[in-house]
Amino acid sequence: MARRQVSVRWAVGFIFVTVLLNSIGFGIILPVLPELIVDITGDPVHEAARYGGWLAFAYASMQFIFSPMAGNLSDRFGRRPVLLVSLFVFGIDYLIMGLAPTLAWLFVGRLIAGTSGATYGIANACIADLFPPDKRAQNFGLIGAAFGAGFILGPVIGGFLGEFGPRTPFFVTAGIAFVNALFGLLVIPETLKEEDRRPFRFARANPLGAFRQMGRFPVVTGILGAYFLYMMAHDSLPAVWAFYTMDRYGWGPRDVGFSLGVVGVCMLVVQGFLIRKIIPLWGSRRTAYVGLMLATVAFFGYALSPVGWTMYIWIVIGAGSGLIIPAMNGIMSRQVPANAQGALQGLLGSVASSTFIFSPVMMTQLFAYFSSPAAPVYFPGAAFALAGLLTAGSALTVSVALRRASYTE
Repeated sequence: MARRQVSVRWAVGFIFVTVLLNSIGFGIILPVLPELIVDITGDPVHEAARYGGWLAFAYASMQFIFSPMAGNLSDRFGRRPVLLVSLFVFGIDYLIMGLAPTLAWLFVGRLIAGTSGATYGIANACIADLFPPDKRAQNFGLIGAAFGAGFILGPVIGGFLGEFGPRTPFFVTAGIAFVNALFGLLVIPETLKEEDRRPFRFARANPLGAFRQMGRFPVVTGILGAYFLYMMAHDSLPAVWAFYTMDRYGWGPRDVGFSLGVVGVCMLVVQGFLIRKIIPLWGSRRTAYVGLMLATVAFFGYALSPVGWTMYIWIVIGAGSGLIIPAMNGIMSRQVPANAQGALQGLLGSVASSTFIFSPVMMTQLFAYFSSPAAPVYFPGAAFALAGLLTAGSALTVSVALRRASYTE
């Protein structure tokens, strides 16, 4: 028993560090992506936002198609090999983007990355392998905490490196991704037992097949609807934040990086510490409701903030959104057997990717229009206002889905 506990601690530690390094790499490029697009195209920031939305669309389209395949491959061959391939390909993506002389290169990099964007989902599948159903939700929070910790360091580092040119952070991020892959090759253990593996079938290794498979579980399908609405709202943040704060408040890369670092600190506190106390006390259902309520308030706060410093008030309130995904994931994971946890996480990755196909394009176009002279009223926060409405809709969907399924924890 003691040996099993030590093994679990080591495995969770390795998974945490892997997601941490990956999120640092992701966060580094956020403060400088607008400047890189401006550098390549020569367009102003509000026009560059349109290209930013289409780059997100390219990445998410590929991830939507390939996430269920990655999840099902991990159910067949184990989590470790799928995770390692994903990390290595991300390094190639950042290298291509750093070298990009044209927008076409940026799109090629994003398409390549989208085919292997399974790191987060496979990490959650590892957690499902390691813990019983009633312990998963709070431990899913550890993965979110790793992502949040990376956001403490990544954007701050990216803002600093951006002072040396908009391409520098991409090369640094490529290096981090390759080091992360090497780290995983050397130390990440396999978490899926041989007896819990199942044959790979193309019929379920696609978004439609994966959804049909999960259709056997009414609670899962209901929460998937709420998850979709929330992710549509959430995706407004990485898509619009840098463009919005630069345009409305005159922030530079360092200001954007610092603000995102504060987001990371707040998320780390919530997902690394508070959630492990809150979920056992409140349960996953109530935790999801509280997180959705706080996120709704924060989105409207972002949309209406008159001056830049007030954004930090809403960042603190919005940290409550860190409760949402672990709570929803915990509810769904309890319904699914051990040999389908990878498929569930792959489907969640596919749903998240589907929102990332539409949301960044929609949100950036909304921001660009209401920030332009053609708009009937200057309201650059329109994207965040829409995100607030979508989050409120997600809370309502959770309530209806759990009531209809007579869900009990």
